[in-house]
Amino acid sequence: MVADLPALEQLRAESRWLLNSASNVTSQFGEDGIISAALDLLPERNGWCVEFGAWDGRKFSNTANLISARGYHGVFIEGSKDRFQELQKNYDSKNHILLNEFVGFGENDGLDAILAKHPSVPFDPDLASIDIDGNDYHVWQAIQTYKPKLVIIEYNPTASNSVHFVQPKNPRLTQGASAKALVELGSRKGYELIAVTKINLLFAEARYYPAFRIRGNSLELMRDDSECPQIFIGYDGHVFLSHGDRVGGIYLPWHHLVIGESSVQILPAWLQTYPDNFTPLQRLAFRCRFELQRFGRFLRRLLGTNKDQ
Repeated sequence: MVADLPALEQLRAESRWLLNSASNVTSQFGEDGIISAALDLLPERNGWCVEFGAWDGRKFSNTANLISARGYHGVFIEGSKDRFQELQKNYDSKNHILLNEFVGFGENDGLDAILAKHPSVPFDPDLASIDIDGNDYHVWQAIQTYKPKLVIIEYNPTASNSVHFVQPKNPRLTQGASAKALVELGSRKGYELIAVTKINLLFAEARYYPAFRIRGNSLELMRDDSECPQIFIGYDGHVFLSHGDRVGGIYLPWHHLVIGESSVQILPAWLQTYPDNFTPLQRLAFRCRFELQRFGRFLRRLLGTNKDQ
């Protein structure tokens, strides 16, 4: 049965209504206005927000506007010494807590352990902003004691809605997590998705979710992933790369590079045909080139010398 497209578009519009409040002061993709609108719907607020990594407290900040426009107290956590020095220039330590630390995911370096040293911070700050370019999933997963009312967290926007991806728990990696993985984590932690921007997911604690009057908050309704990079395979074994409706390459947004299809082909052009249509020579060449490789990998695994493991 074909879905009623006008009805579906109406449902999406009603589910994404918070995006109508999008505006930027220091945020990147309308988060300042969306967060402010979401806070207005909370039945109770305490005027505290937490942000890490905070950078200088202003660059791409999701909390700076709360402090300047709404008088919030901020907890700013930044691991870089140079960026922390800039943070200290922008905020005074009388009204805000400024910490030069890396937020980890263990008992001694997680957010729970860091905030426990500062009893003035409530256990339910109005907002926590998580943006550390990699282990965002793991640091949120590790938070158990503190329960922010709203959580805004960065996701990897190149992963489609169907992809469940979480980078390994490694401070040296900067790969991120997919939106799907973070939505599932949020659900386990008692949070509901209320808005999606180009790079951030905004969650509300489940008990507050009815206040947002969102008809449906599935990721498919809340986020358009049509511009995500895709890979598909022709019957002949040709690997196709697409970005949105453009076939032929994938764009690396952070490095401003394009991966062309020629660089990812496994089969040489003269072997790119449907296998049942191989000539005897092509069939022999395919077996020599690829089946022997598979047998070699099997032997290396058997002998425990496979470097790919």
